[in-house]
Amino acid sequence: MWNRVTRLFTIKTKFEAYLVIYGLGMGAVERGLNYVEQYPGAGGWALFTLCPVAVFMAGGRILDSVEAR
Repeated sequence: MWNRVTRLFTIKTKFEAYLVIYGLGMGAVERGLNYVEQYPGAGGWALFTLCPVAVFMAGGRILDSVEAR
């Protein structure tokens, strides 16, 4: 039973990986925009910049893990 559930959350193809990365990117930009509103000035923009950078690092790791299979 648990094997069936875990298979639903396993990224098997690059297409699925790109969809996950796209979703992470959209969430990161939304969070970054909230930071710009909450912290006006350079601090907010620095936090905005860091949000997509985290997605770039995670996206590279996700793509590498899919290629390793």
